Amino acid sequence: MNLIRTAVPVMLFWLLLEHAVVLPSASAQPPHSGQADPFVAAAEHAEGILAKATWQPIFNGRDLAGWRGDTAGYSIEDGVLVCKKGGKTLETETEYGDFALTFEFRLEASGNNGIGIRVPKDGYPSRDGLEIQILDHDGPLYGQEAEIPGAGKQRLTWLKPWQVHGSVYGIAPARTGASKPVGEWNTETIIAIEDHVCVILNGTVIVDAYLDDMAVIDGSPHPGKANRRGHIVIAGHDDRVDFRRLKVADYSPPPASLRVAQDNAPPPGFEALFNGRDLAGWKGLTHGEAPARRALAGAALEAAQATADATMKAHWSVVDGVLHYDGQGESLCSARDHGDFELFVDWKIPPGADSGIYLRGTPQIQIWDPWDPRVEPGKPAPSTPQEWVAQYSNGRNLGSGGLWNNRQWRNMPLALADRKPGEWNTFFIRMVGEKVSVWLNDTLVVDRVKLEDYWSKGTKPLPRADQIELQHHGSELFFKNIFLKELPW
Repeated sequence: MNLIRTAVPVMLFWLLLEHAVVLPSASAQPPHSGQADPFVAAAEHAEGILAKATWQPIFNGRDLAGWRGDTAGYSIEDGVLVCKKGGKTLETETEYGDFALTFEFRLEASGNNGIGIRVPKDGYPSRDGLEIQILDHDGPLYGQEAEIPGAGKQRLTWLKPWQVHGSVYGIAPARTGASKPVGEWNTETIIAIEDHVCVILNGTVIVDAYLDDMAVIDGSPHPGKANRRGHIVIAGHDDRVDFRRLKVADYSPPPASLRVAQDNAPPPGFEALFNGRDLAGWKGLTHGEAPARRALAGAALEAAQATADATMKAHWSVVDGVLHYDGQGESLCSARDHGDFELFVDWKIPPGADSGIYLRGTPQIQIWDPWDPRVEPGKPAPSTPQEWVAQYSNGRNLGSGGLWNNRQWRNMPLALADRKPGEWNTFFIRMVGEKVSVWLNDTLVVDRVKLEDYWSKGTKPLPRADQIELQHHGSELFFKNIFLKELPW
């Protein structure tokens, strides 16, 4: 970002004092003794997922291969990429969409730079893309100490919260207090998946934002907020800043059509939730109401789980590599909780069946037979167009894949993509934050629609992670090729 680059005279300091703020610090209110810092715990969780990623360097430590822009404003010194004083923007030749970027940087006093993401060619990072601020916001150019009546000496700054280090410039302020002293190397990771931007600085989450739900707060246009792809940019702002160990992990979604050489053998980057042999990795449903289930603990949970597991084993089985349900028990639940992820599921139903897939313990991605007239016993099948339309009043004729329990967001699929009962279907499901995309048989049927919390009638947010469930609805069901890839959050 562009900031005043001269020392602030004393008189100007007092003129600006009424607009200055005391920046909150990540360490200003430490957790109580014995309690883990939630921002450190969040970073450890995300970094645990990132440890499984495949990383590719975007700086080779020798030259600027793969970069373009103000190459004269940069140099290589002992494997370090140096933005020289006066250096301007340098951008990758490759575009990136959903990815994680990790790097190390070192600042001089009051040093200023930025990392642009999803920036169009030759675009201005903070406007045409997104700029993640790099700044010594504690530097002397940006504030001074003052005596505050009743509070003693406080360091005041005229930086806005959305200008401090790590902020998504003009949009999402970062927490402060995680930077290392000037002259020391810092480690930073930027995660950008769909509208989710997470910034981890030295093992602490300082930004965790879903940009679709955020308004621009600096009063300037930011058309790049909606970008989903673009270049990575080092945005020089006239100060020397050193970079090293820049590498990227690609989190672009795979093709929605599943191709495996052998059933239940996961594709690269995915794990098999169902091994094709037994019910390892699954558990029974302890309570049909998620809030009551989540409240179970201790001996009550153990007893409920033992009963649920016995019911599971009585009605769910594995036959020739296929997960089979006889329709007489309860839903099948993943043993682990999952937050953001990509999920492949092959499923098959007999005529007239009804089921679904719960995400984070919440109904549901609908599965049903679009061609079922649901004729009551003893009554004739529909014989006129009007009678057929009346039979389809609950929406099953629209097809599977919709978020059917939504009441505010769309609950219908975009297209009818089901195969006939008795044939195998494939879901590819992507969940980022509270938004879900679903492809059925390689057709997009749900496009980034919010999954509402059914249990609170949409008045509360979804839990950040919970179990996946294969829904019991009284029908025989078949599943195979259940593969999951965790996305960092």
